Amino acid sequence: MPIYAYRCQGCGEHFELLVRSSTLPTCPHCGATALDKCVTAPTAPGKSKAMLQRFRAQAAREGHLSHCAPSERPKV
Repeated sequence: MPIYAYRCQGCGEHFELLVRSSTLPTCPHCGATALDKCVTAPTAPGKSKAMLQRFRAQAAREGHLSHCAPSERPKV
């Protein structure tokens, strides 16, 4: 069951719904069924802040700082 982003044509509310193929989505705000499906940018899996910090710390220990921002590089 994919999650889709919608905009209600009636009230203009933006929301996301987990939708089955047999389900008719409705606006949670006003209950309308006249919805526009919106295009959303996907998020790359495994790119959480904690993971990035851990990878950058390991890169700094190993001396690979080319992919780190200058503010993230250790002060020498």
